[in-house]
Amino acid sequence: MTYPDSVRYLYALGNELKTAKLGLERMQSMARELGSPEAACAFVHVAGTNGKGSTCAMIESALRASGLRTGLFTSPHLVEPTERIRINGVDVAADAFNEAFLEVHRAAERLLESGAIDAHPSYFETVTLMAFVLFRSARVDMVVLEVGLGGRLDATNIVTPALSVITPVDFDHEAFLGKSLESIAGEKAGIIKQGIPVVSAGQRPEAAQVIAQKAAALNAPLEVALPRPVTLNRNGCTFEWNGLLIECNLAGEHQAQNALTAATALLALGVADQFIAKGIAAARWPGRLELVRTNPDLYLDGAHNPAGARALAAYIRRFHQGRRVSMIYGAMRDKSVEEITAILFPLASEVILVAPDQPRAVRPQALLEMSDHPAMRAADSLPEALQLTTGEVTFLTGSLYLVGEARRLLVQ
Repeated sequence: MTYPDSVRYLYALGNELKTAKLGLERMQSMARELGSPEAACAFVHVAGTNGKGSTCAMIESALRASGLRTGLFTSPHLVEPTERIRINGVDVAADAFNEAFLEVHRAAERLLESGAIDAHPSYFETVTLMAFVLFRSARVDMVVLEVGLGGRLDATNIVTPALSVITPVDFDHEAFLGKSLESIAGEKAGIIKQGIPVVSAGQRPEAAQVIAQKAAALNAPLEVALPRPVTLNRNGCTFEWNGLLIECNLAGEHQAQNALTAATALLALGVADQFIAKGIAAARWPGRLELVRTNPDLYLDGAHNPAGARALAAYIRRFHQGRRVSMIYGAMRDKSVEEITAILFPLASEVILVAPDQPRAVRPQALLEMSDHPAMRAADSLPEALQLTTGEVTFLTGSLYLVGEARRLLVQ
């Protein structure tokens, strides 16, 4: 079996969200069959609604700057599944990805034959197990592990971390996590372990209370990374922290909170101040307010839920007020499309609608009926949508699938 074969098999397991297995029994059985690879590494376990990936990237960058051999596990990928598993800052090689898939797949077949598991691990479960196997093989010192969905029943939650981190909690995936902020926060707080320190971003009161109660019940020391004065620019921000000037080169006001959360987590891990500052400054996170073209400017931003849309809207208002803004938008059916478009579309001089190349994509014709924007039209493909823009600056946003397609076209 080759790398393309393994990728095809993973995709054949079904859409990650629709086939999500919320429960840990199958993961625990599989991990035992693989020799408990998750026990070979130290982990920073990161849950939350928005900012998980950026926060993970900053934590990993600083750990690597401090001299540690690092692992990073994130999702989803934008172009290739190998992006999800990074060792010392580099995507895992295709042949190593394939070997890890075969090891996990063979273990699944053994357990299926014996009746020890009910079905082959899902897409996300399989890739999570592959990451554990690869991190063990690479003998990494510490892994930054991003939760896939929720936290309490997420496939990643079989680890006992050195530190748990919770980024801002907001509404998303309500069908799985509950309709209230308290319910969603309860699922995110499910990564908190007995006696293990927790760092939380500043939260809405409802979420903050749930997280604090969970931490107290498990005697898990909790530190909250409260906001502080920040100097913003178009490409990032700076702020004073712990006697240092922290520079974050990820765009958007929300990244200041993510950087503060990352810095607080790194201090809790014992990382020296100079490595915290160096690592955060060096961190990059593709597809989130990523400038991929200039003259005219083109930004890619996966604002796929209301909180992400609000963050993008704040950036446009602050740094692009008065410019002619074009917006290319595409979305999945399971997202809060009407709420997101109501936040974003009024900021655009023109809106070009396109469907991501996914079965669950919302058709542009349906989006046309949801909004009364005066300059809105549909494109048959992403290349056509890119050609139709007439603004001084374009924001391509909505689905991360669409962002991934754009990166494949535009970023070498």
